[in-house]
Amino acid sequence: MARPASLGEFEQIVLLAILRLGENAYGVTIRAEIAAHTKRKPVPGALYTTLDRMEEKGLVVSRLGDPTPQRGGRAKRYITVTKKGRVAVISAQRSYRSLLQGLGLLEGANA
Repeated sequence: MARPASLGEFEQIVLLAILRLGENAYGVTIRAEIAAHTKRKPVPGALYTTLDRMEEKGLVVSRLGDPTPQRGGRAKRYITVTKKGRVAVISAQRSYRSLLQGLGLLEGANA
């Protein structure tokens, strides 16, 4: 079986935000979800560069919605995590949990 794609921290955060949002995952909502859960406010350029890179790796796919007058006739680019993306984020999270196990860093921590 092929080894899951390795992910950087921001890629994991983006994938998890997309998974949380489901069918409503597009640039603005992804940025808001990240901000709400991590207190980080990614700039649009960094997010879209990451989304493009992850799409090239086959971790996500995108589709264009219908153009809307509120967006000046532009369409939203909706993002979905692929099976490969799910496997990669699960693998990365398992690795983190394994490394954290027994360290006592999270017990009673004020995160």
